[in-house]
Amino acid sequence: MATRLAERRQDGRVLWFIFGVAIVLRVYALWFDPLLSSDIYRYVWDGRVQANGINPYRFAPADEALAFLRDGAIFPNINRADTAVTIYPPVAQFFFLVVTRIGENVTVMRIALLGAESITVLLIVLLLRRMNRPMTRVTAYLWHPLPVWEIANSGHVDALMVALMLLGLWIALAGHALRGAVAIACSVLVKPYVAPVLAGIWRPWDLKMPLVVIAVVALCYLPYLSVGWGVLGFLANGYLTEEGIRAGNDLWLLSVWRLVFGEHQGDVIAYVILAALLLLFLGLSVARSADHAVASRLAHINMLLLVTLLLLSPNYPWYFLVIMPFVALCGSAPTWIVSIGALLLSEQLDWDFYIPRMVTKSVLFGGLLLAWAAMAWTRMQRTADKGESA
Repeated sequence: MATRLAERRQDGRVLWFIFGVAIVLRVYALWFDPLLSSDIYRYVWDGRVQANGINPYRFAPADEALAFLRDGAIFPNINRADTAVTIYPPVAQFFFLVVTRIGENVTVMRIALLGAESITVLLIVLLLRRMNRPMTRVTAYLWHPLPVWEIANSGHVDALMVALMLLGLWIALAGHALRGAVAIACSVLVKPYVAPVLAGIWRPWDLKMPLVVIAVVALCYLPYLSVGWGVLGFLANGYLTEEGIRAGNDLWLLSVWRLVFGEHQGDVIAYVILAALLLLFLGLSVARSADHAVASRLAHINMLLLVTLLLLSPNYPWYFLVIMPFVALCGSAPTWIVSIGALLLSEQLDWDFYIPRMVTKSVLFGGLLLAWAAMAWTRMQRTADKGESA
């Protein structure tokens, strides 16, 4: 409602009011210790480990080799401290190292991530101006509860990923696709699931962009190669199993299939192959699109990210921060539904009852499919009406 009302007003006072409320919301969330996740303690720890000349992919935090780095504020709050080395890719690690040189505490890390978010907000405003849309639509992002709690309070590094992604899109849509690809490649090296965005700025059979992306990835991993394949960290050694992806338990579409048709040997492999082929097909369709308008490109990229989230069906709300800029930029019903519905995945909330994850994901992704169906039906009706009038 606030976004719709804001769109009707263009004067500067309204924009200042929007930003003022957004700042108050973030200061309030920043006031509390992280409530919904403890991931940020690992960020600070990884920065501390690197500052002491140790590869963060080499030891789990509880390893005796790192005993001299333990303290009473950060170490006791690290999740999986005795079982997992870090999961975060190199660009995230660079960020952790730089920020912890300013201060090795949660507050400094969250303020740094709010700084990254401020870049995202600036780029949203600039893209809205480029599309000749009301800048006041930034309300959709600034007042949305997902970034307020998952960035200002929990301090998730996804804020850096989103900022780099949007920076890359801004550069690429200005006519510098290779430079934009560098920024997006850096975004992928914060959280890999943003990779489909590259399809939105690539032109088929242009080999320069894939080579640039590969070069960026190789250069960023180079400082950590002393551990060999260990640079893949906990992602390769346990996360996929822990999150129910290897077994397929938490892949929503596959779970729905199993409810109807039962579980079969090899169904996870079949699902992964089909999902990869679908993303490849959609990515090539976006890349080959003849519509190069900024609004159309952003809408296509938004669609790719929504499909990616549907296929991966993450277990945590902060994964959905990747679509948050598109709530303001595109404002589509599917994006609104998914971004709001993601809050249902907050397991740390002190509910008086338990909601099975399958139920919350069914509400979330079922709502997404219904929104897509409604949009398709509306387009068909408009096409039919135009045909009759002709």
